Amino acid sequence: MLTIGLIREGKIPADNRVALSPAQCRWLSDNRDVAILVQRSPNRCYTDEEYQQAGVKLVEKMDDCDILLGIKEVPVDQLISGKTYLFFSHTRKKQAHNRHMLQVMMDKKITLIDYECLEHEDGQRIIGFGFFAGIVGAHNGIMAYGNRTGLFHLGRVQDVRDYRDLIHTYFGLKLPPLKIAVTGSGRVAHGILEIMNLMDIQEVEPEEYCARDFRYPVYVQLKGSYLYRHRQHGGYSRDDFHAHPESYTCVFAQYGSYTDILMNGVYWDTGIPRLFSMNDVQQPAFRIQTIADITDDKNGSIPCNLGDATIDDPVYGIDKFTGSKTAPYLSSSIDIMAVGNLPNELPRDASRFFGEQLIKYVLPDLLSGGSQVLDRAMILRGGGLTPAFEYLSDYAAH
Repeated sequence: MLTIGLIREGKIPADNRVALSPAQCRWLSDNRDVAILVQRSPNRCYTDEEYQQAGVKLVEKMDDCDILLGIKEVPVDQLISGKTYLFFSHTRKKQAHNRHMLQVMMDKKITLIDYECLEHEDGQRIIGFGFFAGIVGAHNGIMAYGNRTGLFHLGRVQDVRDYRDLIHTYFGLKLPPLKIAVTGSGRVAHGILEIMNLMDIQEVEPEEYCARDFRYPVYVQLKGSYLYRHRQHGGYSRDDFHAHPESYTCVFAQYGSYTDILMNGVYWDTGIPRLFSMNDVQQPAFRIQTIADITDDKNGSIPCNLGDATIDDPVYGIDKFTGSKTAPYLSSSIDIMAVGNLPNELPRDASRFFGEQLIKYVLPDLLSGGSQVLDRAMILRGGGLTPAFEYLSDYAAH
């Protein structure tokens, strides 16, 4: 019988999400040939007592587990030699702050499967927290605009018990006429659109968005075909764009002069054009006052993202002319909402959703001994880089 362990989150600040809820652990124990162990933790959104009540065994050491499930990066002093780990390692882009962790995992002959790399054959992500990042990020973006303008007030997501209670806070909310640009088409964008609909913000087509004013709040969803154009022939092909992003230019600027709030949900990597430049921000036509950079790539698709804010203090300002960080809500600044762990504001809902995906799409392959999906997401096998991730060899070298 395979033994799966839920590890305690060791990264500071501690993440309160989990890979499996107590009810999901109980279901797996009852319906699959698997044992579940949970490492004791004071920080989870589900308490140790809730796991105990579900009949799940709590332990301190995880040495008896075959597979270890976490959420964020594991501190190097907590890594166990020879184990198989699944978590968000944040190493695929050669993130400098996780280089040492990957090196230690190699030394300890660990197998690493990265949630972020679990993809269908067409490249679509299988598992993630993006939907709830979109939910919380969209709420926070609207909240920040209300704080800036004083036209309405929204409370904090972290002050409600769950998603159902959050929905109730929107009853009676009347937003002023404003224009919101939503970029992207993946899970993050789907979460953003959920909030747009719950707040009764009407969708309009891109041409209409730029051509007229409205007496009620509206949003436009800008997918890749509206954001990027080939430098030579002016067309757009999704497959070609992902293969050769350097051959494209971004045309978001034509929407920036009509936008009050930007909700950014696009995937970004080196070589992909940024949505705008800091020079664009300085132009009189640049109307955007609030940016919710939900995908949160520092100096990525949003060049004025200077790094993570926090759940407790999620908004900061960027001076339009100097590019330096300021207090939020100043007339000379743009407000930036950029928080790397947004789903932690709705941790129980986000964790249940994540666990459902894990049970449906990942655990069957783990229990059956492997699959092509797992192989494509396996950065390390027994401490060695797999062929798909050999490009990390210089990054992982001691």
